[in-house]
Amino acid sequence: MTVDVLRRPALVDRRACLAVAVLFFTNGALFANLLPRYPQIKADLGVGNAAYGLAVAAFPAGAVVAGLAAGVLVRRFGSARVAVGGTLLTGVGILAAGLADSVAVFAGALFLAGAMDAFTDVAQNAHGLRVQRRYGRSIINSFHAIWSIGAVTGGSMAAAAIALGVARGPHLLFSAVVFAVAACVALRYCLPGPETDAEPAADGDGDGEDRAPAPARGPATGLRTGWVLAALVLIATAGTLVEDAGMSWATLYLSDSLHATAALAASGYVALVGAQFVGRIVGDRLVDRFGQRAVARSGALIAAVGMGCALAVPTVPGTVLGFAAAGFGVATLVPAAMHEADELPGLRPGSGLTLVSWLMRLGFLLSPPVVGLVADATSLRVGLLVVPLAGMLVLVCAGVLRPRRD
Repeated sequence: MTVDVLRRPALVDRRACLAVAVLFFTNGALFANLLPRYPQIKADLGVGNAAYGLAVAAFPAGAVVAGLAAGVLVRRFGSARVAVGGTLLTGVGILAAGLADSVAVFAGALFLAGAMDAFTDVAQNAHGLRVQRRYGRSIINSFHAIWSIGAVTGGSMAAAAIALGVARGPHLLFSAVVFAVAACVALRYCLPGPETDAEPAADGDGDGEDRAPAPARGPATGLRTGWVLAALVLIATAGTLVEDAGMSWATLYLSDSLHATAALAASGYVALVGAQFVGRIVGDRLVDRFGQRAVARSGALIAAVGMGCALAVPTVPGTVLGFAAAGFGVATLVPAAMHEADELPGLRPGSGLTLVSWLMRLGFLLSPPVVGLVADATSLRVGLLVVPLAGMLVLVCAGVLRPRRD
């Protein structure tokens, strides 16, 4: 370890770190305010599981359609501005979805929110990796942990609003305004200047001078890089499949299949993202000690076994614990895949990150309609087998991740 890594980050970098954390928090909280409202929206619209699954798939569909444009926007306007602009428009889409009076309007609003969320996701991760390079050590898992805090906060806000009988419109308007203001304030403290191929490490004296350049990337390795990138996409997609199970189906499964109250049903999603937060908080230390490969495989096993047991013996407490195990197990998968892809040789800086972020959203796109169709044909309990299956997929693909460093 070099002396540069051990130095205290400059004040501008510490402020930028806090600003990125706020962006991740608002991104997690915004959509989480809508998710516990899904059963009410589904009931008001009078649709079945298959139609509901197709409608909520509009969110990842918007992200897939818009995802590749994120890199262009980041290079043109800067990652911080794109992240904040996407946050504002995501809030608009979520509010419109909550107020929708037809399936078409609901799906269209989710499509807009998903497209804007894709811009925010790529931009905030790009800016977070800029800050990480200036810090000279891994902090990306911590940013994703803050996202989980935001998701828990948003889900808890929604659960409280439901329990208090607050209508969807005022609740979601309040959420959109509060988090829009927070994102705009954070923009002031993000890193200045355009996006660059390499971000220097901070010297620690607060003046931003005398910074050492980031290490150069290795040479291109052709076909092997392509195979590794494909495996990283599968790992990230497995993580999104589990997250989507919590976002789209946890509340419905607990309320409809297990007959939990509306407020209690929201605890399935909150448990998933809460445990995911814990996994991400400890993730950097676990990776440093055991290696990303071992952490991913262990987490995949926890997710598969935990959710598998919950589905085998369905109870409300057991299901909440099962979603918690799934969230903890996949906690580091998406940050790991993004970081590894961003470091792949033979790719322009940011290209691997954009591709993984874009392609992993296919999991969000395909999961809701597939689970919905399976649920209508059999039961939602069978449809949620996607969670343990995703864990098995990670066990197969985790060999591309870095082992423990001696």
